Amino acid sequence: MEQLNAFFTSLNGIVWGLPTIILILGTGLYLQLRLRLMPILKIASGFRMIWSSRHPGARTEGEISPFAALMTALSATIGTGNIAGVAMAIGIGGPGALFWMWMTAFVGMATKYSEVVLAVKYREVDAKGEHTGGPMFAIKNGLGRKWRWLGTLFALFGGLAGFGIGNMVQSHTIAEAVNNAFGLEFWVTGLVLTLLAGAVILGGIRRIGAVAEKLVPAMAVFYIFCITIVLVTFADRIPSAFMTILVQAFSPTAATGGFIGSTVMMAIQRGVARGIFSNEAGLGTAGIAQAAGSTSNPVYSGIIGMMGTFIDTIVICTLTGLAIMVTGVWTSGENGTALTTAAFEMAMPGTGKYLLVVALSVFAFTTILGWAYYAEKCWEFLLGTASEIPFRIMWTIAVFFGAVSTLDFAWLVADTLNALMAIPNLISLILLSPVVVALTREYFAGQDRDM
Repeated sequence: MEQLNAFFTSLNGIVWGLPTIILILGTGLYLQLRLRLMPILKIASGFRMIWSSRHPGARTEGEISPFAALMTALSATIGTGNIAGVAMAIGIGGPGALFWMWMTAFVGMATKYSEVVLAVKYREVDAKGEHTGGPMFAIKNGLGRKWRWLGTLFALFGGLAGFGIGNMVQSHTIAEAVNNAFGLEFWVTGLVLTLLAGAVILGGIRRIGAVAEKLVPAMAVFYIFCITIVLVTFADRIPSAFMTILVQAFSPTAATGGFIGSTVMMAIQRGVARGIFSNEAGLGTAGIAQAAGSTSNPVYSGIIGMMGTFIDTIVICTLTGLAIMVTGVWTSGENGTALTTAAFEMAMPGTGKYLLVVALSVFAFTTILGWAYYAEKCWEFLLGTASEIPFRIMWTIAVFFGAVSTLDFAWLVADTLNALMAIPNLISLILLSPVVVALTREYFAGQDRDM
């Protein structure tokens, strides 16, 4: 077991190392330039389209609205990465890490846009008559059957990683947080989560989408409200916090208090890695959800899909990072969820930690729902629609085992597989980028507009 752990530790260091970071950022920058910065220039339009996409037109095809598809994608991304991930990036890489999270998001918008465009362009209708897509189908139908092996690798990595990152790790995070805050036994929380998750997941994408489009916006507003209290309490420190972030993005962070100091490379590496973990741009997952969305044009879906990266990182992660900065807890030596908890407690003594537990628990629960659909489609690609019901049952059972188990090794393996998902996806994005550019130009030239 020790040798296996050492192997995955070494592999994890490679797949989340500098070459992968360069590949992810480089691909995003390449796509952003090929698209002539369209994803950044269309941010305002993207918000308008999100609102109007709640009720798609009659000419569209798909199982859920584009808004519900976006909420499903956000349900999988807004979670521990926004609360613990941001804190981990700052706690190890220093305040400058937040700047590099922003840069990851801005280039990642082009990556996410392209992922969704290709997922919708090359989606299929499965044996049950439902639309299904994602990087595995884009690879098979866009690059040809000789590339199917690459799509198979993506589906295999995604199908296995989901049980860890998207399921057991999330349920254990909830159980641990609830136990620490309220003293509730792990198995009780696990049982409740299993029943709730099963009630939603067994209903498929329509039920997942219906829950996500109500729960995700509500919890995002709740979390933003709590963060706003922190920022208003320490409003006079916000300008200096921004200045510290910008300065330390390009200069080493000196040791102070419990913070041991960090280099610029550490800030870049932690910021980029946690940014990718949070918004999943480059992993290809958002395309799986958006492929089920009702639309008559891939570009329309792509613009809505790319906004998930902006909302997740530029909005939610920035607010978390600022809360940690203005309260001064980033120098305490704490890390992860404990750091964000300390920030909440500074502004709301005695209640802050409980509010954060509620937010973290709901965000982690919605991650279980979103990843359930991602992993299901991966296994469907590998084994066909007959795997649907057995998968949903196994996924629901895994929620309970995750809550009551120690998952250090499972986290390590799943995190490694999560990074490996990016490689097939990024290769296909580069090879199919001419398709993305052509579809984008055609759409904005006025053809097949679906606004």
